[in-house]
Amino acid sequence: MSLKAIGLLGLIGHIAFSSTARAQSGQLAGTPRLLNRDKEIALALSSCPTAVASKAAVYVLEKSGYLRVRESASGFTAIVQHPSPTGQAPQCMDAEGTRTFLPRMLRVAELRAQGKTEAETQSIVADAVAKGAIPTPQRPGVIYMLSKENIQPTFPPHVMFYGTHLANADLGVDGRDLGPDGNPTAPTFVAGDGPYALVIVPLGPHGSEVPHDKRD
Repeated sequence: MSLKAIGLLGLIGHIAFSSTARAQSGQLAGTPRLLNRDKEIALALSSCPTAVASKAAVYVLEKSGYLRVRESASGFTAIVQHPSPTGQAPQCMDAEGTRTFLPRMLRVAELRAQGKTEAETQSIVADAVAKGAIPTPQRPGVIYMLSKENIQPTFPPHVMFYGTHLANADLGVDGRDLGPDGNPTAPTFVAGDGPYALVIVPLGPHGSEVPHDKRD
């Protein structure tokens, strides 16, 4: 899978390194631009289904890392992840995602705020996962990314399922057939491998934003 496809993974729980950041892994990660708090809360909640948004916990990014500004009444959590200093990835994860994906995001933000390089951040988080300090999913679950403001990499609203242990081959997808956005051209595909692998189900066409069979 290409680095652009890995960039999509940054939206949904891997360590949030864009292809540019990977190529410059010895450089400082950079601090994402902080948003107006009310705007960030609204952006985070825009990733959730309407029935989920009213009961989800909400996190906002500050200079030192993420701050929880609302408790969850359902186990769900809404947050705007930053795959790169200029990227934004609003997402809404269920209770198991909150237990397993969220700690990775919070730790990455803390390390970036401390001035760690992307390589250092990746190494520290990978070590924490290997030692069990950051848990891996123990059951299938869902992460919603229903916002229309998924930026860098840009991707349409979608739903992601983790813990399925499926691969692209299981879905009949050729992982080598990539569209302009660097992701498999199939309507549903798997991003990544291992315990954090995700089945991506776009709610609109990706790639060039038109169905693959209608491309020139």
